Amino acid sequence: MINYWVENLEELVKQLRADSVTITDKMEVVSYGKFIHIMDPEGNKIELWEPNDVEYGKIPGSVTK
Repeated sequence: MINYWVENLEELVKQLRADSVTITDKMEVVSYGKFIHIMDPEGNKIELWEPNDVEYGKIPGSVTK
């Protein structure tokens, strides 16, 4: 699976839906960010992640943008 860090995930998901991209699940919101999974045209699963930089930065070993 490929993982991409994105900004403004909610707006991106709206655009992806408008472009008929397959979204495989509901957006998951956790303390360190938001996640959702999509499928590319070749059937590969892609994870989109909008980190909450404040909370993510507290995780030992985390890498910031």
